[in-house]
Amino acid sequence: MTDQAQYFEYMQGRTFLAVLYRRNVLYPRLAKRIVGRLLDVGCGLGDMLAFRRNSVGADINGRAVDFCRRRGLEAYLMESGRLPFDDESFGSVLMDNVLEHIEDPVSMLTDVRRILPPQGRLLIGVPGSRGWDCDPDHKVRYDEDSLVAYGESNGFR
Repeated sequence: MTDQAQYFEYMQGRTFLAVLYRRNVLYPRLAKRIVGRLLDVGCGLGDMLAFRRNSVGADINGRAVDFCRRRGLEAYLMESGRLPFDDESFGSVLMDNVLEHIEDPVSMLTDVRRILPPQGRLLIGVPGSRGWDCDPDHKVRYDEDSLVAYGESNGFR
């Protein structure tokens, strides 16, 4: 089985409680912070895309992108770590449980800045201490302070 196939299978193993939490607690809270058109980077199975219609997803996992498309959701494959969108084409970008998978996310954050207008919003979610141990692909551990500092050092405030 390929790495993408294994990770796609892993994503599908989420619990029903996790799905309920995202749909009924997390996503409604995030929706209050979103402005304009939303890009969900690392959209996975497309849960946010289904929650907030007319949002767009991007993922490096082709199986996840195909899965989203079969669900009738708009999702695109990210090749070479580049977002396939025009400059300033989204009002908000969500990276939920994505940043910790990237050893050096500077180029990704630079690309995110490119597709956001100056007043655009970047929302980042990373796993807490319990969630960190659940995924062997995690590379960088963030807490709130380090995440804010890292964002600011990469041009976000």
